[in-house]
Amino acid sequence: MLTAVKNQLRVCLLSIKYNIMREMLNKVTFLTNICFMMLNNASFLVQWAVLFRLKEDIGGYSFREVMLLWGLSASSFGLSHILFARVFSLPELIINGKLDAWLVLPKNVLLGVMTSATRTSAIGDLLYGILVVCLTGFQIKRILLFLLFTVTGAVIITAFALLVGSLSFWFVKTEIFGNQMLNVVISFATYPDGIFKGAAKFLLYSIIPTGMMVYQPVHMITDMDLGGLLMVLGYAVLLSVIAAAVFYRGLRNYSSGNLMGARV
Repeated sequence: MLTAVKNQLRVCLLSIKYNIMREMLNKVTFLTNICFMMLNNASFLVQWAVLFRLKEDIGGYSFREVMLLWGLSASSFGLSHILFARVFSLPELIINGKLDAWLVLPKNVLLGVMTSATRTSAIGDLLYGILVVCLTGFQIKRILLFLLFTVTGAVIITAFALLVGSLSFWFVKTEIFGNQMLNVVISFATYPDGIFKGAAKFLLYSIIPTGMMVYQPVHMITDMDLGGLLMVLGYAVLLSVIAAAVFYRGLRNYSSGNLMGARV
């Protein structure tokens, strides 16, 4: 059992490694995508800097905390798309019957699909997030917590993408719904949670995973709380288990596309 798990993880790591190496074949494009993504993210902080000149406090956040919020959002999104970019196009694979290539491989179907692609510009998101947290206060404890919550944030958004993407096993055109839901998660993740009240805030901490992905972690980076940490870790594990269960339940309904093709 342990050997089988070790072999699965080794295959996944090799897949991620070769995905990145393949993207690096054109080094100019590779580096350009990374740099422009970092610049794109930085441009939004300029807008926030202007807003904070007009008002010192927005939704209970200072400018430094907004920077941390943006950094954690970017790094979580980036790590997820570096390792598991294919999850975000899962509805297309299901609807067009393109999962066949993974069903015949001697490895875990879900892990095989998840680690079969990467997104170059996401490296820029990850580097940007790390740079931002260093600028907001270079403390070892702070950086370690940031890296931990980058991992949990990546797990949460990946699991959520898997969950909404797996709905395509049962419903047609759910890729539109899935994309909209992911856009909602990412959009809300760049605004202070203090500006949301009532039902909206409840949704952001429950059905929409933005609260546990970035809001709660930002609060804990500034003011550590063990209970909050366990809550985030538990939420990430629970959402991952539910998403995986829904995927495998849906896989029973999968109709092959009878595609004659190979993955290299």
